[in-house]
Amino acid sequence: MSGKQGLPAAAGELARAHPEIWRAFAALGAACAGAGPLHGETLRLVKLALAIGAGMEGGVHSHRRRALSEGVSPEALKQVALLAIPTLGFPRAVAALTWVEDVTDPATRPASQD
Repeated sequence: MSGKQGLPAAAGELARAHPEIWRAFAALGAACAGAGPLHGETLRLVKLALAIGAGMEGGVHSHRRRALSEGVSPEALKQVALLAIPTLGFPRAVAALTWVEDVTDPATRPASQD
């Protein structure tokens, strides 16, 4: 994400208060993304998987939103969460699936889960 629009509140505040840090962080992200042959949907799904593996709900939400905006299907996002079952365990995978479904299937998520 190169701009400050759409950032979660805390990250947006940091970006506004310290634009030089935000620019450096954004540049690092762009350099990492461009450091190899992965791109597009594959890159987005890998970043989602990394956030799931690290147990970072905010990161899962961020990468899910970006993936959807870039045309990645909700089914692909859910499959990444399901792939976590044998590696990370059932509880972590179920948590990740709920984080993915917070936006892909909002009607199925209880309002208090947001």
